[in-house]
Amino acid sequence: MFKMSFALRSAVIALVLVAAFATGSAQAPEKTPVPTDPATTPRKQKAENDDAFKRWLTQDVKYIITPSERQAFLQLKTNEERENFIDTFWRLRDPDPDTEVNEFREQYYERFAYANEHFASGIPGWQTDRGRIYITWGKPDTVEASPSGGSYERPSYQGGGSTTTYPFEKWFYRHLDGPGDGVEIEFVDPTGTGEYRLARGPDDKDALGTVPGIGRNQGQTNGAVSYQRVEDSPLSWITRLSSLDTPPSPKFTDLLGVLTDGPVIDNNGLRFDVRVDYFRQSDDRVVTAFTIQADNKELSFGQTGGLATAKMNILGRITAVSNKRGGIFEDSVVTTASPAELADSRSRRSIYQKPVVLSPGIYKVDIVVRDVESGNRGVVSLGFTVPRYDTDTLSASSLVLASKLRSATSTDVGGQFVIGNTKVVPNLSGVFTRGEDIGIYLQVYNAQVDQTTLRPAVDVDYVLLRNGKEVRRQKEDWTGLSDSGQRLTLAKILTAAQLDPGEYEIRVEMRDLVRGNSIETKGKFEVVK
Repeated sequence: MFKMSFALRSAVIALVLVAAFATGSAQAPEKTPVPTDPATTPRKQKAENDDAFKRWLTQDVKYIITPSERQAFLQLKTNEERENFIDTFWRLRDPDPDTEVNEFREQYYERFAYANEHFASGIPGWQTDRGRIYITWGKPDTVEASPSGGSYERPSYQGGGSTTTYPFEKWFYRHLDGPGDGVEIEFVDPTGTGEYRLARGPDDKDALGTVPGIGRNQGQTNGAVSYQRVEDSPLSWITRLSSLDTPPSPKFTDLLGVLTDGPVIDNNGLRFDVRVDYFRQSDDRVVTAFTIQADNKELSFGQTGGLATAKMNILGRITAVSNKRGGIFEDSVVTTASPAELADSRSRRSIYQKPVVLSPGIYKVDIVVRDVESGNRGVVSLGFTVPRYDTDTLSASSLVLASKLRSATSTDVGGQFVIGNTKVVPNLSGVFTRGEDIGIYLQVYNAQVDQTTLRPAVDVDYVLLRNGKEVRRQKEDWTGLSDSGQRLTLAKILTAAQLDPGEYEIRVEMRDLVRGNSIETKGKFEVVK
């Protein structure tokens, strides 16, 4: 039997329909067509399957999309527009646009998967309070967990005494953009079902809190509870919970545009200094510290809560010459002063530091700083070379002249200006007033150990010069040495009160007593009245 092709069948069907339409139209009275206005005729648009996009909005990025971004997304009409929006959404949060992988997106979906695996409790893990906080803000720095509850000794700042608690967890973040520093979050499981809920106060975990004669009554006056820590007050809890519910938005995208589109000439450009220091982490990784400093007299102070406040927004972009990974860093520096302190505050400096781990090689950093109050901004582009440290010979880090130099404490961990076990705040201007301490910080690598004395087999001399002439020399005696072997830390304080005003040079001379090689590093500073 003859088989008709699909194309031929389609043609025949079309001819039949045309013939039928022609026959029907011959029988019907002829009508004059009514003209239509294309401007008022609704556009016929094919409905697109947008289930995946709805899921992206209501599930995937529910906790991190900002209200303005959500509103903009809901106004989109086509899937092509939605795809472009999603691409831009992730690109704005990419910490390193020069690489093919969006590290933020990868890490975000890893958090999502972790939440579903570890926090599910009758509902998916991403919908729980712990899941929401973990997905939005990441892994906490520390976790205090009491999965069974039971006997609990209240800390003294919450009144002390013993009680019994529901199962609870306390998460601590050293810093979160938005909520701030030292953020404590508690989750409580009052039903014992594994569904931990965000606590609304420090006593939510207290299973005996409402029992007369047993519940917490220390520090109460006329039925009101007094809190020894500000963060335990009801207002602080409400404020903290509100900030945790606010999606972290991409910062300073306008500043990134300045770097992308090229610097814009600003007649009121903000002046600031940039310094790059290097400290060996491993054979092929170097901690590269970018320090940015501006005189407060360059900044505009506005009024916030009765305090004079100046704020700098900082964005830096690191690029590599030989396709090595760079990165982007961004942050804010806030300076506040009471009316009585304002004049003195204007004579000081605002300083910021960002350490980035890089491989040895040639790089460029572009930094843009904006004064939030005035809108003035400045741009600095700086080329730098991350050194490759030889593992067999004596070598040293950058020499840092510091305005503050001391041992780091537990509260310093995770903060700025911490190098190893030392807090080092550089003085980029190199100007010290008489009476001010001048900190000298340096790391020495690959020093041998004298097996007789068990001390480093390295001679180190601190040489102070003025006008090219030596005025003081002091030998390092390694007293209180805490490091050894692959890294030695030199931290010396020089008091400017002992120096006449003028320009000086400090030179650190190091000689390996085993291998015989010598190196030196130096820096310049000025002492003023």
